[in-house]
Amino acid sequence: MRRVTLTGADNAVGVDPLEPPLSAPLRRDLGWTQVQRMSQSAVHRDDRQLRVIRSTAAIRRGTRMTKVLSAAQVAGHLGGWLPYGFCYRSCDLAHLHEPADLGLLRTDGSSDVDVVYALRWRAVDPSDYEVPAGPAQPGLAALPAHSRIGAMVLGTGFSPSTEDLIPEFVTAGFADLPLPANAQIIAYVPGGEEVILYAYQPEQHGWLRLAGPRWRPVLANLPGISPDREYLPCTSAASARLIGRIKEHEYEAIADPPDEFRVRALTRAARYPVQTLSRRAEQARWRGAPCWVLQRDDSWARLRLVRPDGDGLAATGARCYERGVYESWAPLHELADHHITDIPYAL
Repeated sequence: MRRVTLTGADNAVGVDPLEPPLSAPLRRDLGWTQVQRMSQSAVHRDDRQLRVIRSTAAIRRGTRMTKVLSAAQVAGHLGGWLPYGFCYRSCDLAHLHEPADLGLLRTDGSSDVDVVYALRWRAVDPSDYEVPAGPAQPGLAALPAHSRIGAMVLGTGFSPSTEDLIPEFVTAGFADLPLPANAQIIAYVPGGEEVILYAYQPEQHGWLRLAGPRWRPVLANLPGISPDREYLPCTSAASARLIGRIKEHEYEAIADPPDEFRVRALTRAARYPVQTLSRRAEQARWRGAPCWVLQRDDSWARLRLVRPDGDGLAATGARCYERGVYESWAPLHELADHHITDIPYAL
């Protein structure tokens, strides 16, 4: 199935407003085969027609997003990892069900094709995502093969594929994004069946198992995770969180896109809607490279490059941990412009 909508002057398409389709104005001199080939060629990175097509794959508040995971990455997210790095609109992957097809979109270089896992959530705001190409990420496509993991970044905004047209995204600046309510960890098994394994409980900051005994072998694949546990609390400290305000008071907040943004509270009566919302994270510069500060103690800080490129890798010695994600440890006293930042969202 080819994920593209033919458009013309008299064509009216009824679609979910939260998930506008990728649309291409196909005509006699611009057919499907040509568009697909253009998406796979570095020669067409700056092609105006291809950029117009790519721009139709828009993210709205509430758009369903998917990151394809390995078993090891699932274990990390169950422990408290946040969404970050390469991801896709769920609607652009709707035609892919078999593990062998989805496995090509994993980011950590793993090769298991028996089962593929994924994290699925709804976007809090379009500003949290960008296209992994110029101008947002101009250096990714130029990184040499020995310094990357996973598929190469084409720089066209599309995932490498011999037959599909799949627009890809990264979290803005490869940032960690706070996990919204109703996020899910799912599995794709041979035969194309989709299984919801866990659902995120935001007030408790943990994962509730939904998969029954039939899926015990799928759960048993997850390293360090007991398939018998019904609830898994997140134990890793989050590097980003949502902050809401009600009048002059500040609260930790929870997003339930597209419409609900509330105070995080265990009792329902205290879950008031917030008046403003922002994402709070820690930033710094190290050896000239802008970074997110993911962890730190009194002496060292774990950093992730905001815009990976050859110069940044050479200056920091950052190592690739998954596709597009480059991290390093730095002495805390060497950080410049070290600060807490609030990225506001318009409600």
